[in-house]
Amino acid sequence: MNITSVIFDLNGTILSDEDEYGLAFKNILKKVGIDVAGDYPHERGIGVYANWEKFIRNYDIRSDYSISELSFLTQKEYLALAPQATLTRGFVDFIQSLKHKGRKTALATSNNKVVTMQVLQRFDIGKYFDVVTTGDEVKDNKPDPEIYILTAKKLTSEPHECIVFEDSEAGIVSAQSAGMRVFKIGNTGTIDVTTFADFTQVKLEDIIVL
Repeated sequence: MNITSVIFDLNGTILSDEDEYGLAFKNILKKVGIDVAGDYPHERGIGVYANWEKFIRNYDIRSDYSISELSFLTQKEYLALAPQATLTRGFVDFIQSLKHKGRKTALATSNNKVVTMQVLQRFDIGKYFDVVTTGDEVKDNKPDPEIYILTAKKLTSEPHECIVFEDSEAGIVSAQSAGMRVFKIGNTGTIDVTTFADFTQVKLEDIIVL
């Protein structure tokens, strides 16, 4: 099958920033009286707002802050920490090789547009994407397939012509449910898909018909 388009998740896939998001969530949870063990209290891939919905249920949080306010504080904390994050090894070389081969490229992230655009600017990678889709644009975020279906439409590609790089189980389920082949970056989670430690391990001839 000839692949016309390659779609990337952002946080945890292109950007190695889960430590920064983990700390951001922990700091704001502490603000509302919750101390959590472990580095990653959140569920990857579903977005900040959805994580706060889960935290409030799971920890029975009683706070004067609304979910929107808690999400805003978390994103503010994350952006302060974001300069410590790094691009995943090999990403720039890999996406440049895709562009050289004439493939369309897109970003599909559960994050909101404001934070996404700041991150793309900070790491100077927005120029590599033909299309950017953020969580603000869909009714149901990952693991629902809506974000990937919308991104394929923007690319004027059929889902079976797209491959996806993800790091989270929610993101993998989202892309698979949209009818796309998915590759995983990083070694977290249990879903059985082809996994690469970073983009230096990915060979174009193994994933697309050149």
